[in-house]
Amino acid sequence: MPAVPVARLADTPDPYAWLEQRDDAEVLAYLQQENAWLEARLADQAELRESLFHEIKSRIRETDLSLPSPWGPWLYYQRTTAGDEYPRHYRCPRPADGSLEVDQAGEQLLLDPNALAAGGYLALGAFSISPDHNQLAYSLDSSGDEIYQLFVKDLSSGTITALPFADCDGSLTWANDNRTLFFGELDDTHRPHKLYRHTLGNTGAEMVFEESDGRFFLHCYRSSSERQLILHLGSKTTSEVWVLDAATPQDAFRCIAAREEEHDYDVDHGLLDGQWHWLIRSNQSGINFALYAVEASAAAQQFPGRAQWHELIAHDPQVMLEGFSLNAGAFVLSLREAGLPVIQVHPAGLPGYRVQLPDAAYSLSIQDTLEFASPQIRLRYEALNRPAQIRQLDLASGAQQVLKETAVLGPFDADAYVSQRVWASAPDGTRVPISLVARREVLGQPAPLYLYGYGAYGECLDPWFSHARLSLLERGFIFAIAHVRGGGELGEAWYRAGKLEHKQNSFSDFIACAEQLIADGYTTPAQLAISGGSAGGLLIGAVLNQRPELFGAAIAEVPFVDVLNTMQNPDLPLTVTEYDEWGDPRDPAVFARIQSYAPYENVSNQAYPPLLVVAGYNDSRVQYWEAAKWVAKLRAHKTDNNLLLLKTDLDAGHGGMSGRYQALRDVALEYSFLIKVLECDMAGNGLKGYC
Repeated sequence: MPAVPVARLADTPDPYAWLEQRDDAEVLAYLQQENAWLEARLADQAELRESLFHEIKSRIRETDLSLPSPWGPWLYYQRTTAGDEYPRHYRCPRPADGSLEVDQAGEQLLLDPNALAAGGYLALGAFSISPDHNQLAYSLDSSGDEIYQLFVKDLSSGTITALPFADCDGSLTWANDNRTLFFGELDDTHRPHKLYRHTLGNTGAEMVFEESDGRFFLHCYRSSSERQLILHLGSKTTSEVWVLDAATPQDAFRCIAAREEEHDYDVDHGLLDGQWHWLIRSNQSGINFALYAVEASAAAQQFPGRAQWHELIAHDPQVMLEGFSLNAGAFVLSLREAGLPVIQVHPAGLPGYRVQLPDAAYSLSIQDTLEFASPQIRLRYEALNRPAQIRQLDLASGAQQVLKETAVLGPFDADAYVSQRVWASAPDGTRVPISLVARREVLGQPAPLYLYGYGAYGECLDPWFSHARLSLLERGFIFAIAHVRGGGELGEAWYRAGKLEHKQNSFSDFIACAEQLIADGYTTPAQLAISGGSAGGLLIGAVLNQRPELFGAAIAEVPFVDVLNTMQNPDLPLTVTEYDEWGDPRDPAVFARIQSYAPYENVSNQAYPPLLVVAGYNDSRVQYWEAAKWVAKLRAHKTDNNLLLLKTDLDAGHGGMSGRYQALRDVALEYSFLIKVLECDMAGNGLKGYC
């Protein structure tokens, strides 16, 4: 076990607060010793870890070309090369015949992140081509703290200019003069709070907007029509939108509708019946949102009040309007119904329709609207047993064409795996969906089962395919997703039923899903591994405190487990913005509620299953010390001898290591941990056990 003391100030409420002293030599030594302890305890899995890494890597087409995107006179695309951590960005002249054929002889290298990373951490933020295609604006994070440096590259000369601005959020938005860039600045709590306007050739930038309310983030982007700039100010529950003609970037932004608590809306600009309109998605008539339109000519001087917005799509209590997109010939709705994503198309002058798909449970999103005048859009579609496909949808006819399917190298047969939807009953009678996948021969007998959950911020965990996951499925595992309340899988009401005073529903739902999978014979408590990250790590920590005997192992990645202390410190990144999700603990009732489930506070003298905890030292969203303090307290209180391991990535942030091979090694570590702690339960399953 780590040789440094893990508790101090034992007579205080937080005896492990000393671990919050970032860059303190003793803290760093502690984290390094925890890393060394992990490696020592998993040394017997070193060969397996390496084998898993190469096995997973062997399924991935390491040298590949992304699907080119046509824009103006060019095709834009990325190329991955075996051995490189990051894809390179290219363009080539657009073929006159309208094909997507890449002309390698005429291609131009736009950006090579491999050269920029030089073996270290690197995350690419913005990658924004100017409207005249002569300049590339991009941003880089070189530590994982999500603070970016800004650059502009002249694509004719290759000259790169580093913009002299600090604390940038990474966003870069072009105006139509090809000289003006808008970017965001972070405040001390890591919140984008100021918008700046920079003109190429100048040394400074002009602040054009400041958001003083600590709950609100600002974000600037171009409209679908490419004629307008949109500034969105949003908290978890309320928003306000300002707009500016992209042709006159020196003018001031104009407000569409002043903020009103609990009114959430977003906008886009495009054509409707041949006329320019503003389309507005708003919850003013119901929590599942409706779609409204305002003629651009009528809003030229002042936007009409909300009562004058023309309703295009009415609020539906059974269907969530998650978003919309526009192009010259149609508007497209992203809906959610009965727990599944739905794409609904409304072509100009033609009846609307829904996109038809082959699977019962799947993930579906609009990946690319292409150019505004294009008659097609691209959809991304995948399922637990089906690799991701990029499908081209003809908007007028509804015809679909699979343009690209993610390759799975080596033997792979999607029909060898069964994807199912199972339902559990929560203590209050609510039915909770579970998506799962397994090899056909595994079902019908208890097997090792990996149960994943999140359940926060209204985020949807739609089923997704994973090359890496095949390594578990081929070893007799079942993989399942618990779609608990707090997520958005069943609409806004589902989200609201798992936040604030209803947060316990997320934990009760997850426990109910575990119990249902056991009762239905899919697995046993000793074979059941659970996992979640960030707010999903809070979920894992809470259910481990409440029902530790129900699980055979757990993985918590960048876990938000010190929620009570974090929510009492408004100087930390994101705390104030989180009040709408968890509550403000300055209210005694809220304090008591958060205290009742906070994983760190509720560690007790009981047995816990084997646990792997992963943190990022440069994480600006969930501080590294949340995981470190939690593990320290677990070491002091747990009554078992099960593995308890902490891995802190000292050169990474919230998303883990940045390179694709580094990420695969992280997965291999997690899988080898599970195989180690569950391996005795894998004997005799007829598949590739490691016993």
